[in-house]
Amino acid sequence: MPGNTFLPSAGPAGTAIAMGVAAVILIIIAFNYGYMIRRFPVAGGEFIYTQRAFGKTHGFICAWFLSLAYLAIVPLNATALALIGRNLLGGIFQVGFHYQVAGYDVYLGELILAAAALILFAFLSIRNVKTAGVFQTVLVFLLVGGVAVVCGAAFVSPEASLSAIEPFFSPTAETLPGILAVIAVAPWAFVGFDTVPQSSEEFNFSPKKTKILMVVSILFGAAVYVGLTLVTAMVVPEGYGTWAEYIADSGNQSGLLALPTFHAAYYFLGTPGLVLLGVAVSCAILSGIMGFYMATSRLLLSMARENVIPAWFGRIDAKHNTPRNAILFIMGIALIAPFFGRTALGWIVDMSSIGAAIGYGYTSLAACKYALQDKRPGYVITGILGALFGLCFAVLLLVPLPGFSCSLSVESYVCLGVWVVMGLVFFAMTAKKRAAAA
Repeated sequence: MPGNTFLPSAGPAGTAIAMGVAAVILIIIAFNYGYMIRRFPVAGGEFIYTQRAFGKTHGFICAWFLSLAYLAIVPLNATALALIGRNLLGGIFQVGFHYQVAGYDVYLGELILAAAALILFAFLSIRNVKTAGVFQTVLVFLLVGGVAVVCGAAFVSPEASLSAIEPFFSPTAETLPGILAVIAVAPWAFVGFDTVPQSSEEFNFSPKKTKILMVVSILFGAAVYVGLTLVTAMVVPEGYGTWAEYIADSGNQSGLLALPTFHAAYYFLGTPGLVLLGVAVSCAILSGIMGFYMATSRLLLSMARENVIPAWFGRIDAKHNTPRNAILFIMGIALIAPFFGRTALGWIVDMSSIGAAIGYGYTSLAACKYALQDKRPGYVITGILGALFGLCFAVLLLVPLPGFSCSLSVESYVCLGVWVVMGLVFFAMTAKKRAAAA
């Protein structure tokens, strides 16, 4: 993200501003989640909040898009393991037969790697929440610890200076549109804090502790993004005048020079820095697979309970008390996705920000409605603000605006259209069951 999106769009200072603004926005939205968790401490999160506040039709719309946002991240992270192998391990998994999809080479070895990760984490997710939680905690500490060491080494290095990050803003993009382009990806960049409500009935967290967890996760996320972006901009390889020249040409390079953030880690700490950042990235990938297995399965469980999808998804494992069928369904879909390569998968994942924005908006509107009933003016304000922010995210992503480059690609629009049609068909097919339940 620092080399491909943040620096080209906004530069180091622009990224810091954008992430600061995004963190404030997401914290306001997190307050709305905290308020709704206190009212409805059950699995389902946004789906339950929306349905209780505005009815089953709105609940289904919210859940349909949110399920895509969550589900798409599982195979995306699984295929990201192949990128680690390609760029840091000398292409060790690029073996066996291969073919191309949209210009991306798919190798048998990388398919096996992705499948192994998906099956392993499905098994861990079925085991129980406690086992998954312990493993998730270890991954997160390794992630944050690795990034902290790399950033700390860079900031205390005698070879680092603030002058190295000039120009502070991207010379290839207008300042305000560039900052907004980074803010626009916030629903995707920060998605995860909102998965806490999906498992709220399985944990004994108080609403206050849950809110603190969400806020802290947002702050750490912003710190990781900003820290790695600044570290990346600090290192300008020989032959380049500024980081901007290097970033613009990094796509034409090979090895570490093609990976600006990893190149920076190696510059400041040598091989240990490369290993640390590699471990941190791997932990981010693995924790993402685990986290979204849990979040997506609980969302499907809640939808099954409310008769908007087949009851099969709501069956609970007798031994481990987890939504086994929902987890197996996610695994089945995720195992198909790697065969289409990361380019095609990226078209779908680009839509995940839309799903997250819809979830944020609906949750905030629901918080506003119930806060009015409970006479809680503070949450009325945060509810209104959260709904407006959700709408702004959706507009930035869906409406091509002159001078802005944050809207979806044509391929993503096509995928979004297909998903909408599928949702309409599915909703119509379950109409009789909902009517009978009513």
